[in-house]
Amino acid sequence: MRETPRSQGTAGDSRPRPPQLRPGRALAHTTGASGSGTPHRSDGRPPQTPRGARQTGQAGRFGTTPPVPRWPAFPRPVWPAVLCAVLFSLITWQVAAGGPLRSLDERVELRIAGHGPRPLTEALADLGSVAVALPVLAAALACALWRDRRAARRDALVAVLTMAAVPALVVPLKALIDRQGPLTDAGGYYPSGHTATAMVAYGTAALLLAPYLRLRRSMPVALVLTLATGIGLVLRGYHWPLDVIGSWCLCGMLLLISSSGMRRSSSRTPTG
Repeated sequence: MRETPRSQGTAGDSRPRPPQLRPGRALAHTTGASGSGTPHRSDGRPPQTPRGARQTGQAGRFGTTPPVPRWPAFPRPVWPAVLCAVLFSLITWQVAAGGPLRSLDERVELRIAGHGPRPLTEALADLGSVAVALPVLAAALACALWRDRRAARRDALVAVLTMAAVPALVVPLKALIDRQGPLTDAGGYYPSGHTATAMVAYGTAALLLAPYLRLRRSMPVALVLTLATGIGLVLRGYHWPLDVIGSWCLCGMLLLISSSGMRRSSSRTPTG
């Protein structure tokens, strides 16, 4: 009985052979392989090279992503601060030049001055006094330093400098504009010092307490107190409406700048 001849591809055959192609499988590196969609891959995936993996950029953007060449990005508070500066410049110009906005402002104030319960409007106006606003800021400073002395030290310095900037800006502007008050012949009513004191004191206090009370809890309280101060001043006849609005724009710019200085430490995880 004759033995069946062994195949030449047995394990004992040590002669090298060229690689054999297996039928039924696509060639991974064959150009234009069917179903690949790309000239280099048969499974439809992009090649593992940085050039091949790039995709086109979004509509309206230059370059490709990533990276995408863009205009240099500014910190978030810059654009609102610029808007506040533009509005303050416009209001100051109208007040100083006696423009139509000032005429409308005076007509509105003469109609609403003296309205509302006097004790209430007086109390609201007093929210902007130094005797009321500064103790609130001092308490916020003490609380922040007590909770985290090392981390809050920078925030406290920024808050103090922001508060010190209020008289440094408001007093010269009052002397320069020298606007007469609603119910008096005295000048120096633009911008409103009480409004500026209230907005900066309560705003910086909210920023100081934000890491511990959450910003969405502390800042609305500061906004309500600032708004109440302005309403009390206008209804009581202590200031024209533009005096208050001008101070809001000026101090809004200050608070936005100071918030960028407090951002690093205010980004800590709140405990409340």
